[in-house]
Amino acid sequence: MNLAAATNENLAHTSNVLVYSSMAVYTLAFFAHIAEWVFGSRSKVGRTAAALTGADAPAKIQVQVAQKGGATAVLDRPKIITRSASGSRDVPDGPGAAGGTFKGDLYGRIAVSMTVLAFLVQTGGVVARAMSVQRAPWGNMYEFSITFSTVAVAAYLILMVLKKNVRWMGLLLVTTVLLDLGIATTVLYTSSDQLVPALHSYWLWIHVSTAIICGAVFYIGAVGTLLYLFRDSYENKLANGTEPGSFAQSVLSRLPAAATLDKFSYRVNAAVFPLWTFTIIAGAIWAGDAWGRYWGWDPKEVWSFITWVAYACYLHARATAGWKGRKAAYLALIAFGCWLFNYYGVNIFVTGKHSYAGV
Repeated sequence: MNLAAATNENLAHTSNVLVYSSMAVYTLAFFAHIAEWVFGSRSKVGRTAAALTGADAPAKIQVQVAQKGGATAVLDRPKIITRSASGSRDVPDGPGAAGGTFKGDLYGRIAVSMTVLAFLVQTGGVVARAMSVQRAPWGNMYEFSITFSTVAVAAYLILMVLKKNVRWMGLLLVTTVLLDLGIATTVLYTSSDQLVPALHSYWLWIHVSTAIICGAVFYIGAVGTLLYLFRDSYENKLANGTEPGSFAQSVLSRLPAAATLDKFSYRVNAAVFPLWTFTIIAGAIWAGDAWGRYWGWDPKEVWSFITWVAYACYLHARATAGWKGRKAAYLALIAFGCWLFNYYGVNIFVTGKHSYAGV
């Protein structure tokens, strides 16, 4: 074995170690987020937040804190902004997973710190994989998966840096990343190898990287949409005078208002849709260079187009037909389902020109 081959093998091993290490740190973040939700559920603030309004709530809330001598500490009331849900009701945003408690917030901060550390370790694993094969690290489903989850976490952290209130999705995000990495390392793993000649093109960097970014951001939008449906059901029960269950009172009351989640999902999907359009165009140009035709109705091409149509219908319905709320949410989830099938279903179960990269 020559020196270059040995170096590449060592880099591939390093990549595997870093990916597994990131999974261990993500697991710590997962338990920290669990603790954040648990301690937040014990808070008086968490139990009463759904009843608060921006106009009627007191500026501060007295909360008994277990300290020496049983002293009383004063917590600033969580910032709750009242939203209007399509003219039907005014509902305040929940106080977040921590429920306004010191201990819940502490574990939430620990969870975010662990997520940042895991992200850095995972990024190192992706870079090491790229160095071991000396190409873009997304030539097969394993590489695509580890890169996809890295970009999804990056999108979440960027929103955090921009001071967006998104820590409520931390538990779902970390859980999804662990599932993604678990499937990648056990089912989809492929040893480092060079690609077939058709993939040796600068378009691999352009086309596939934009597809990964779009998928990661679409995932963020899908999380917001899914939680919107749960929160909307909770608010409907309150509006109809029905007593929500203990899970809804403990968990759903701490989420942002349904209207907030609906708006968040729409803005995320609308922002990334032009990039998905570019992804399809870039793929067509690459197909022209590699296969001598821009469009051949290959299964991957077909489902990429179906995904584009689904998201276009969602955005068009919101912009022209005035669809908001649950109908739009169902469309958004169908569109993301198309994206998921385009990745997993087409790659695993359907044979086409995109099958040569292997699982």
